[in-house]
Amino acid sequence: MSDTHPSPIPNPPVSPSFPFSPSPASPTAASSPSPASCSSPDGLWDSVDGLHAWLDAHRAVGGREALLLRVLKLSEEVGEVAEAVIGATGQNPRKGTTHSWEDVGSELCDVALTALVALRSLAPDAGEVFTRHVAQVAARSLGPDARTAGRERREVPPSR
Repeated sequence: MSDTHPSPIPNPPVSPSFPFSPSPASPTAASSPSPASCSSPDGLWDSVDGLHAWLDAHRAVGGREALLLRVLKLSEEVGEVAEAVIGATGQNPRKGTTHSWEDVGSELCDVALTALVALRSLAPDAGEVFTRHVAQVAARSLGPDARTAGRERREVPPSR
């Protein structure tokens, strides 16, 4: 971490698809990839690009305010995860068990996707930015095991 603090609202980089307007080459809702094409990393980022373009085409506000609202959407999605966990554990005595652990997983996916779309709003090369960041975190956390860690599928926790 540096001692300098970024501005509270960053200026997005300038590119043909920035700020907040899809370029003619950007995917549209009509040309968005099908869910089946999301099984590869490129398919994931094609979907993120398509969702980014679709949101830009249907936004109510533009500029920095649009960026702030897109990032703020993460808080809403995290709140939905909390609601699902509370519902899955039956922690609200008035409502009882209202959600499943599958609902929690779905809400976590919404958080991840919302974060990736927000990242795409900040960086046209979001896939590269994310890949570099994951590599840095893995190297820092896992050290020399970073390349092989996580290759085995994890078992579902017994607490579920």
